[in-house]
Amino acid sequence: MLEIHYLRVVVTAVSAFVMSSIWYTVFGKARMALLDQDPRATADMRKVPTWKKATELARELVIAYVVARFVVQLGVADWKAALQLGVWLWFGFVFMILVGAVTWDNVPWKLAAIHAGDWLVKLPLMAVILAVWRK
Repeated sequence: MLEIHYLRVVVTAVSAFVMSSIWYTVFGKARMALLDQDPRATADMRKVPTWKKATELARELVIAYVVARFVVQLGVADWKAALQLGVWLWFGFVFMILVGAVTWDNVPWKLAAIHAGDWLVKLPLMAVILAVWRK
């Protein structure tokens, strides 16, 4: 029987945090332009307050744990099934939430697309790490 290994959850969360940091470094200027240069937003991780980085890492830990629960409960044990799980989680939750934000909150679709892309990479990455890492 598969079980949750907390070291894997932590490594998965840190991997997702690093991947997102890279993602938003690449798309940071476009994000800033879509936010109309809001002085509270930043594209430079060196300027992000420590408490925000810590909060983001905590979010990644919670999400990694939830994905680990799905991996265990569904018996996902190979990278193909994990990739599918990550994509379905993205589509069923992240994508649908962002469609709602664009539809109801007037979030610019380009900004939503930047966030959607981050999650489309992050969730499958998390699922694959958690499903494939055996030892």
